[in-house]
Order: sequence, then structure tokens, then C-alpha cells
Amino acid sequence: MKKKRTQLFALGNEAVVEGALLAGCTFFAGYPITPSSEIMEVMAQRLPMEEDSVFIQMEDEIASMGAIIGASLAGRKVMTATSGPGFSLMQELIGYGCMVEAPMVIVNVMRGGPSTGLPTSPAQGDVQMARWGTHGDHPIIVLSASTVQQCLDMTITAFNFAEKYRTPVILLLDEVTAHTRERFELPFAEEYEVFSRITPSVPPEWFHPFQDSLRGVPPMPPLGAGYRVHVTGLTHDEMGFPTQRPEEIEEAISRLFRKIDQFYPDIMMVEEYKTEDAEVAVIAYGSVARSAHHAVDRAREEGVKAGLLELKTLFPFPRPQVVKLARRCKCLLVPEMNMGQMSREVKRVNNGITRVRTINRVDGRIITPTQILKNLTQI
Repeated sequence: MKKKRTQLFALGNEAVVEGALLAGCTFFAGYPITPSSEIMEVMAQRLPMEEDSVFIQMEDEIASMGAIIGASLAGRKVMTATSGPGFSLMQELIGYGCMVEAPMVIVNVMRGGPSTGLPTSPAQGDVQMARWGTHGDHPIIVLSASTVQQCLDMTITAFNFAEKYRTPVILLLDEVTAHTRERFELPFAEEYEVFSRITPSVPPEWFHPFQDSLRGVPPMPPLGAGYRVHVTGLTHDEMGFPTQRPEEIEEAISRLFRKIDQFYPDIMMVEEYKTEDAEVAVIAYGSVARSAHHAVDRAREEGVKAGLLELKTLFPFPRPQVVKLARRCKCLLVPEMNMGQMSREVKRVNNGITRVRTINRVDGRIITPTQILKNLTQI
């Protein structure tokens, strides 16, 4: 007998919770902030019902980050959720998480800014902060979602990437995606991967906590398991102790980059729609990708050979896919709810191959299919 899928009718924020639980999240610390609060509220209901799981409301977003870093080092799969002002407060500890290589998932539901801005209105103004918000040279993985189903799927992916590469992973939603309510399906267990961090295979006396390997990702024992791990935000050697030796500093920072760089094909995810014969292509992410999908269909009805490249991975920026599309199209159109944060990346890798046009909106309203269609037909 064919198994029946479980279908839910819920918000994007609620789908994030479902994805986190399926991925094995057992620790959530956070502070409520519009428009991400539903993630924390549902986690407060659901997580204590799970075996050996902990939910805690912290006094602010800085403390939330400290809590999930500590829980991650102790062996938990961890998550927090916030919006722009809280995300700003988290930046120093995101950098600390990168340096100590603590797997964690940070969901940022973007709203209008800067400062308090537009708490209940959509925006996509945190894209570059997600990449460069914390100081220093560091790699980061930033994902996005445009549908409620993708909110679940990309949350699972975010946990898998965090565990596989020992790194913070940021999931960027916008207010529209987070507060869209639609039907989605829970996958069967055999239909999705759940990756857990690699633990040491050597006895404690042989263990070097930050030793290089072919993958560049050191095994990670939970604190208290008998392995000595020195944890510091200072640049450290393979034993975890602070170092000023140039060759050890170079080796440590290079490894942080290499463990991400060499797996670009696994990390860079896009979804193409009607791009095979496209003469003009839209590059979009988040809720704007939904408007673009509809606009492409309408443009095709009017005889315009349009296509869509939806970015599921924002960083590392999917350069190969964008360049390939640029070489086939007369023009790339980049609509986004900011003044041009992702279009800068598109223009950088396009490097004069084809024309790049933008649609920018920062008034707290969505970019509509009609706006995109108008530009497609003009092009």
C-alpha cells in the first residue's frame, strides 16, 4: 500500500521549525523579533516535547548566539532566529563561530531598515551583511527560500551544511516568504539526508582538534567526551592554542576557506526555469523569485523568450551558473527589495559579457509580476 504523505497548511516560519526538527535540531535559543517571532513561538511549543531537547529564551540576540555556540560545542544541533536589528547584534559571535568552527543555523527574516526601519514590511537588505557582517576574512554559507516548501527543505539543507562543513550557515528569508501560508508536504525519512558531524576515530591522546585533512574539516567531539579541546576566538594552531607564527596563521585561515571552496558544486544551488532558449533572464531570490516566475510565464505568452534563475544559495555566489546564463542571454534582469545588493554580485561576475538591468524597491512593498513583466517586454 502506498504511503500517504503528511500535508500541512502553515506559514513559512512554521515550515522552518518542521525542517529543523526533521534535521535533528535539539537546542534553540533566541529572542523574539518581528517578523521571525513565529519560529521561536513554535519552537517553544514543539522542542520541549522532543526527547533530550532544550528551548530557552535569552535576554537578547547576543546571548542567544553565545548559548547556541556553547550547545553546539557540547554536541547539539542548534538554531536561532532573528531579524535585521538582532542580526546586527549577532555579528561578532558569528565571527567567533566561524573561528571555532561551531556548526549552527541562523535564520534571519529580513525586514525594512536600517535601524528599526519597517518591522512588519518585507525587504532584502541584509544580503551583504550576511556575507560580510562580521569582521575578518572568512567563508560563509548563505541560503534563501521562496516558498513555504522551500522553507522546510532549505532548513534541512542548512543543518546538513553546518554539520558537514563545521560552519555557521545563514538562512535568509524575507517577511513575505516567512508569513505566506500555503500547503506543503513533509518528506518521508528516506527522501532526505540528515548529516551529523564527524567525531574522532583516534584515542584522546592522539587527537588534534583543528588538524587539517583532505576535506579540511576536523572531526568534532562533544565537550565532556574525554577529548581535550581548547576553544578560542584567537587565531590558533591545530591544538587550538593561540599562535603568532605566520605559517600557522596562514595554514589555519586557508583551511577555513578550503573546506568550503573545494565543495562549491555541493553548496551552490540554483533552480532554472525556462532558461534553455531564453534571450532575457531574471535572476531572483526569496519572495521576488515567485513574482519573477509568474512574470516569465506572462512574458512567454506575449512572445518574449524569458527565463528565471532562482538563487537558493546566495553565498558562495553561484558564479558558474550566472556566467553560463549571461553568455546565452541578451540581458540579465535582477529585481530585488534593496538598492542593488545582489545585482552587484551579478555585475561583478558578468564583467561585461551581457547587459545587466535592475529593479530596486525599498518602500516596504513587494516587487510585483507586473513590474518585472514591464521590464522584460521593454528589454
